[in-house]
Amino acid sequence: MDTNSNSENKTGILLIGHGSRLPYNKEVVSAIADKYAKTQPDYTVEVGFMELAQPDIPTAFNKLKETGVNRIIVTPVFLAHGMHTKRDIPTILGLEPADIEKELANKEEHEHHHDHDHEGGHHHHGHGHGHGHGHHHHHGEVEKVEFDGEIIYTEPIGADDAIVEIIAERVNPNL
Repeated sequence: MDTNSNSENKTGILLIGHGSRLPYNKEVVSAIADKYAKTQPDYTVEVGFMELAQPDIPTAFNKLKETGVNRIIVTPVFLAHGMHTKRDIPTILGLEPADIEKELANKEEHEHHHDHDHEGGHHHHGHGHGHGHGHHHHHGEVEKVEFDGEIIYTEPIGADDAIVEIIAERVNPNL
């Protein structure tokens, strides 16, 4: 009898990168995925990209699905939340996206009240509602994945101590 818990609850792992017209983002995210996969040899790890690179998220997700998994853990390889991690990726995954428009409206309202405290403060009405990069491709129908199993969608990387160590490795030799 196989005692590997993965045999009972077959889990796949999907790492999501942003994507870029230039190759560097794809190369880095793919290298991260390869290194991570070596630490988890019992699990299938795939990489998908939000835009501008292949495979896209549905393609990578479906490749995992075809392995017979019943659970997929999805992790955005992004430092912080943004429109992609809060709205676009959850929509593609068929999850409830965060109410990002409400979040932005609350932030704008807060900034509006805050600006009254400063003479000459200027308002940025309308900022933050769009994507801002000029390459947002989801104006029409977004391709969504279909999956009968469980999808676990994790937080992005965030302000982790390991990131601080990486910054120190880059900066400190130059101090």
